[in-house]
Amino acid sequence: MTTPTLTGRDEELGVLTGHIDQVAAGGGAIVVLGDPGIGKTSLLRAAADRGRAAGHRVLAVTGIQAEAHLPFAGLHHLLRPVLSDVDRLPATQREALSTAFGLSDGPPPQPFMIALATLNLLAEAAAGHPLLIVADDVQWLDPPTQDVLTFLARRVSSDPVVVIGAVRRGYDVAFTTAELPELELRGLDETPAREVLARHAADLSYADQERVFREAAGNPLALVELPLAIRAVASSGLETGPGLVPLTARLERAFAARVADLPALTRDALLIAAVDNADDLPEILAGASALAGQPVTVAALETAVTAGLLRFDDLHVQFRHPLVRSGVLQLETVTRRYAAHAALAEVLAGEPYRCTWHRAQSANGRDDEVADELEAAHVVALRRGSATEAIWALERSAQLTTDSAKRGRRLLLAAEHAFGLGRADLVDQLLTRAARTSLSRLDEARMAWLREIFNDGVPGDAGRVLALCDTAREAIDADDANLALNLLVGAALRCWWADTGPAARAEVTKVAHLVNGGPDDPRYAAVLGVSDPVVQGQEVSAILNGVVLEDVADPAALWMLGMAAHAMQAPVHAADFLGRAEAKLRQQGSLALLSQVLIMQVLDNLELGDWDRAASCAEEGSRLAHETGQPIWDISRLLLPGMIVALRGDNERAQEMAAEVERAAGARSLNNLLCCVQLIRGFGLISAGRHADAYGELSRLFDPADPAFHLADRYHGVMFLAEAVTTPAPTLHRQLSYARAVLADDDEAEELFTAALRADLTRWPWLRARLELAYGRWLRRQRRVAESRPPLRAAQLTFDLIGARSWGDQARSELRAAGERTQARQPRAQDLLSAQEMQIATLAAEGLSNREIGERLYLSPRTVGSHLYRIFPKLEITARAQLAAKLSQPEPSER
Repeated sequence: MTTPTLTGRDEELGVLTGHIDQVAAGGGAIVVLGDPGIGKTSLLRAAADRGRAAGHRVLAVTGIQAEAHLPFAGLHHLLRPVLSDVDRLPATQREALSTAFGLSDGPPPQPFMIALATLNLLAEAAAGHPLLIVADDVQWLDPPTQDVLTFLARRVSSDPVVVIGAVRRGYDVAFTTAELPELELRGLDETPAREVLARHAADLSYADQERVFREAAGNPLALVELPLAIRAVASSGLETGPGLVPLTARLERAFAARVADLPALTRDALLIAAVDNADDLPEILAGASALAGQPVTVAALETAVTAGLLRFDDLHVQFRHPLVRSGVLQLETVTRRYAAHAALAEVLAGEPYRCTWHRAQSANGRDDEVADELEAAHVVALRRGSATEAIWALERSAQLTTDSAKRGRRLLLAAEHAFGLGRADLVDQLLTRAARTSLSRLDEARMAWLREIFNDGVPGDAGRVLALCDTAREAIDADDANLALNLLVGAALRCWWADTGPAARAEVTKVAHLVNGGPDDPRYAAVLGVSDPVVQGQEVSAILNGVVLEDVADPAALWMLGMAAHAMQAPVHAADFLGRAEAKLRQQGSLALLSQVLIMQVLDNLELGDWDRAASCAEEGSRLAHETGQPIWDISRLLLPGMIVALRGDNERAQEMAAEVERAAGARSLNNLLCCVQLIRGFGLISAGRHADAYGELSRLFDPADPAFHLADRYHGVMFLAEAVTTPAPTLHRQLSYARAVLADDDEAEELFTAALRADLTRWPWLRARLELAYGRWLRRQRRVAESRPPLRAAQLTFDLIGARSWGDQARSELRAAGERTQARQPRAQDLLSAQEMQIATLAAEGLSNREIGERLYLSPRTVGSHLYRIFPKLEITARAQLAAKLSQPEPSER
């Protein structure tokens, strides 16, 4: 079939052509937005033709409303031409795709693992020829396919892949919110509009032509179809009169007018095609035969082709335009639509999942048998990695369920899956409906937990914390420890993000101690540590010290243990638990949880002196939090990099970043984040040598009446302000050792400095270097110049290695004052690279291939290669083998 001539679209086609022609230099993505019938499909076909003419490989998919509940149906259709290359993928990615498409059984794949597999499969396909992906009616693709398409669009900039997606205006889908370039398609100007009208309405009267011109308002489809409707209106009786209904509805009626005159068997075939979620010709003919009660052949479809409604070949049937499908459905009665779904269910008896779906669509009123089948089918959707389809199945199952309590349980289960997707709006809708059912007390407790999981940050809401504790007690009485701990985790997080007072904290820990078998569950340690890290410190420390890291395989358990350690200000434990959780989450593709694990590690790595690691965690974690829609974690986009900037000496930028975060966090009165804002300000001022100003900012951390007061994170400022608190928090005790020495009188200072330095600080290089600098400075001012040089040299070396630039300069200044010549610090390799470039360079230096690095960071191998291409000249190297030496090379320090 030849692509129809485009009229009046030279500029728009030029934009798409520009992307296509430059694909060899780097890929990209663009969204085409427009109203129904505005010409999106024709424009995409012209773009696809341009791609083929340029020698590119073209993969195409079109969203179909009836397919929206079939997991990964759109993705399977898109990838069919390249699935023969799936064996070239790593085993985990190959298995993820196979399971998603229902080709094999396996553990439920994470959506992002499926997305990574797709990215790498397409990158392989593009290795020989550039690849053009054309997705029409993205809003009607199944949601998991939409998510994969969005993932691709964000990551193909270094691959010879262009993604063009067309979306109908008015649909809020992930693809349109991914911050991609947009091409807005508007109506044709008068001259091209009249050209189109002249080709399709020359036989109409002048009055009718003007009527069509006015109503069409430049819409190309309307200019073609409304003349046909005017010709058909006399025989069909279907009015398309001016101004009566919106243009889209008039177009649907225009198509319906042509359907009304078709033979009965043709209408049966069209209706089956409209409700089917596949375009399979034999299946549609079989369904039409079942609906009609007699054989239906391709002759019935040929009549529809003649009417300009669809096209077909030996295998597939396609409507000429999506509005034809909706026009068919608009014309038919509800009873007929139910009958069509029932006919397809009969034909699909050998495909249980699709059969159940059509049975559910054909049910009129309550039907417990179909409801039970749908609940069972939701497990199939989960197994294929599609929580969205599982939610739909449970919702529809609830609608068909007779028993009110069972209906409520199914809605609650759907809400739990919606929580896993981060869909607060959907959770709220499902819970509102569940509240109208006859829930058991335990299910009411479960609903209370689900209402809380998106509301960790309500400031000072001690009453709600106590209510959660009461509900947790009910769960304990019902012997549901799992639900009780989930409720208590929610209560504890409220205590963490915003101060709820000692009574609420005490109640959380009191109820936690009532949970049967609680100490054996990692959530127990998290609840105690997060809700009241000072009072519960001894017990949490004992739990953490008793865990053998290698024995914990579950990433969720590692996350909880890491959260407890982080709350306890035990950065060594936290780094170990969270680092192991990170590795496992990367393997699984759980990017939403991975973002939280990465962000939680930043402060711990800063405290331990691994600032390059902290920077990469901050960059990747905040990027993933933004991509996965987690606003409270997304605030870290400036917060955590701000700390790194402050400690590295850029005070001006640090203060700007602190102000930006304060505006975001202050509106929600989140003490935890406001505390970190003050840390940024204090660190930046101290790095700039403005100690009095820094004192003013950091002292706020220790005033319980100040919004920046936080029970645990204030300890990061103790190195600058001594505060005696009885707690086993390692961060506090390490920092107190510094504070005591720095603030001591001269006759006590040396003993305190040496005692602090005798401690095992192997994993605390930042603290050790601060102690050495302070001790060397004290020695020099005591006129013990020769003795001051060794600790000052050691401090300077460590500061330089971890990237603490301003602190290294302070050590050099002290050394010069002690009579030792020093060289100005030379930029480290790490200073020349962005956080992501540093991450890639480090992995490459460890010997990982581009493919292995891509798997770790969810990038295509070509993207990794592109980064390395830019990294080499920055580091003044020419080969991968030089990376390890360059990254570990110490710069000259003193002479």
